[in-house]
Amino acid sequence: MFAEQFFNEKLIVQVLKIGVRIGVEVVMDPTDTFKGEKVLVKKEDVNMAIEKLMENGVEGEHRRNRVKEIKDMAYKAVENGGSSDSNCKLFIQEIVDQNSYHNQ
Repeated sequence: MFAEQFFNEKLIVQVLKIGVRIGVEVVMDPTDTFKGEKVLVKKEDVNMAIEKLMENGVEGEHRRNRVKEIKDMAYKAVENGGSSDSNCKLFIQEIVDQNSYHNQ
């Protein structure tokens, strides 16, 4: 649950351009109780990130537009004939064809 968080951050912030960084720089092992603290994110950093995310400026508007674009792409992918719909149907057909081949 913690190892891929930096990859998720890069996806959301740099690739999809719909999020903001909170500022965590260090991966912390949640099983390490030696340090006595489990949280490396300060509430001030979270507050700043939320304010930046919700801003009404050009960057905030750009993020909201990107979210709408991604939402529309996701809806198109799952509707009848969309890429996800087609891939699921092809996958199911492949399984049916293999099952038929093995039962002969």
